[in-house]
Amino acid sequence: MLNKPSFFAPKSVQAAVPSHVHGLMEKLYHQQIASQHIQFDAAQFSALQHLQTVLEQLLIAHQQQRKPVLHKWLAPPPIKFPSLYIFGDVGRGKSMLMALFFDACPIQEKRRVHFSSFMLEVHAFIHAYRQTDGSDALSALAQQISASVSLLCFDEFHVTDIADAMILGRLFSKLFEANISIIMTSNRHPNDLYQGGLQREQFLFFIKVLRNSAEIIELVAKEDYRLINGMPASPSYWHPLGEHADRFVRQSYQDLSQGAAIKPLTLTVSGRQVLLSAAHQDIIMTSFEALCVQPLGAADYLAITQHCRTLILSDIPKLTAEKRNEAKRFVTLVDVLYEHHIQLICSAEVPAQDLYVEGDGAFEFRRTVSRLIEMQSQGYLQRNPVKSL
Repeated sequence: MLNKPSFFAPKSVQAAVPSHVHGLMEKLYHQQIASQHIQFDAAQFSALQHLQTVLEQLLIAHQQQRKPVLHKWLAPPPIKFPSLYIFGDVGRGKSMLMALFFDACPIQEKRRVHFSSFMLEVHAFIHAYRQTDGSDALSALAQQISASVSLLCFDEFHVTDIADAMILGRLFSKLFEANISIIMTSNRHPNDLYQGGLQREQFLFFIKVLRNSAEIIELVAKEDYRLINGMPASPSYWHPLGEHADRFVRQSYQDLSQGAAIKPLTLTVSGRQVLLSAAHQDIIMTSFEALCVQPLGAADYLAITQHCRTLILSDIPKLTAEKRNEAKRFVTLVDVLYEHHIQLICSAEVPAQDLYVEGDGAFEFRRTVSRLIEMQSQGYLQRNPVKSL
């Protein structure tokens, strides 16, 4: 016997998706190819299909969530918002695909943020909340986030800090429970995050939460496209160190500042003083010693980006396992500069590929090398027009 149509039968998933959304990610991807911004890559295209599925599922769930209460009562159970974790080697196009997805998603309640910046906000919220209320800060934070966004996109998800590692499981379990769609890109599989970190056994809860709530896929593109396309626009990374490197740094500052006098600048960040060698308008000159040997962090580097469009950084040494803290700070510095499209001019002891090859975090440092090379390219500078030397 044929089943009769039921008023209560849910509509098909296919019918609920707006027609213009079908194939949207593929269309945008081919537009990037046609404009010669990228070249076709089969691995990227495969990951793109997953993002297209997430986009369609997210729109269906979002439409269902916004229906009147009575309609929800008659409708099928709420659809879980989809989440996706994309991992793969540096320069394979993860951030590019994330950008296509984020721009394509018509939901207004969305946010894309670098993960390190997000964690700064998390710690600031926890600190402020505990000054006025002794209850669960993470629950309050998850509630605040869910009230403003349905989609969170995290670039460069990584964990090296024990303070982050200890709260991620509880925080993300609450975000997933709040039915927020979370899309992440990372260089590592979740099982490989925070390897060798202090009290890693407590971090394993986060891995379990993530694996239970998000689809995990690998982007296995063969080429680092930053290295392929990262032809230097002008000399901006000088090595080795010595008299010529010192002259290059001084001349770069003189040319960009049009001969301005060397006047130091002191920034105050959360009660700390960050001393910079020279500043003129949107040009800052300082040293690796000042920014990466001193105990600074992402908040300090973010403050610097508010005062400059070009940073001239001198005397980057070859980093060793004994200088892993300096290497970690340099990774954070480059991430912040890159995310804010700051032009970086620097002098170093060795080529970027040889800066840090052994020690804790050497794997993550490969992303930094890739970014250093891209930051010398014409494409990077065109995204953020700056004065030329």
